[in-house]
Amino acid sequence: MAFKQPVSKECGVAINYVASYELHISDAYLCMACCYIDDAREPIFSGFFEDQAEVKREHGKQFLRYLVGCGNTICLPVIKRPEVDNWQTGIKALEYALQLENQLSQLPMDLRVTAAANNDSNLLSFMKRFLDKQRKDTNHLQRQIV
Repeated sequence: MAFKQPVSKECGVAINYVASYELHISDAYLCMACCYIDDAREPIFSGFFEDQAEVKREHGKQFLRYLVGCGNTICLPVIKRPEVDNWQTGIKALEYALQLENQLSQLPMDLRVTAAANNDSNLLSFMKRFLDKQRKDTNHLQRQIV
């Protein structure tokens, strides 16, 4: 397997954190989806959160594949589980999801700054689609809440 040039230590740490946070959000969305499976009052939420759980899981995997493809090591930090076990309403779950997405939005932007400081053009190219997608996801959630 031909490796790309390894990413800097700072970028490797940041990629691990982004991947871990994507997987963390995937788990939160999966919990949200399960909360609304049998809720006839809010049927759209289960499917929405289940789809988002899969999307975030795939994003996490893509970051990990990028890291391994560069010959770097996977070392995912542990992110504390949400303290919320029951979101009561679909709107409350959407509001919490928006908080998670806003936190996630900052991580790739920080990674982009780190990649730029390390002159890592490959990582910058890789990051572009995630930044665009993240912006769309956050805007979509904001519209759903309104």
